[in-house]
Amino acid sequence: MLKGIDPLLNADLLYVLRAMGHGDDLVIADANFPSETMATRKLIRMDAADGPRVLKAILSVMPLDDFVPDPALRIAVVGDEGSVPEVCAEYGTLVSEASGGKVQLGQIERFAFYERSKKAFAVIATGETRLYGCILLKKGVIRPGE
Repeated sequence: MLKGIDPLLNADLLYVLRAMGHGDDLVIADANFPSETMATRKLIRMDAADGPRVLKAILSVMPLDDFVPDPALRIAVVGDEGSVPEVCAEYGTLVSEASGGKVQLGQIERFAFYERSKKAFAVIATGETRLYGCILLKKGVIRPGE
């Protein structure tokens, strides 16, 4: 146990978050996502946790990139891009809260999400069973004094 660190952040995940650099991508994937296939670098399994719980823990220690327009992206619903699944609404709230309202959750087409996932620093496979429960995060910087 560590003081001030969410206990969901295990040693493997903390290592990945610390090793990532500015601009690196991290995928939080739902249970249906082809995580083993997409994780070309590192796969972390967190099957007992749902997506929002994992996202909240990660955002407690990882800054989002404020040099790009969309540092947090979800998969757009196929055939209904205007739809916002419940899990994605939860992601949007968590992203907004963690960034002090500076970042809104964007969306990206499914196969474009897959391509970005293959290049991600790591993929975290969660036990999230709700469809479209995947999110891609771009790591930001911590400025001096923060």
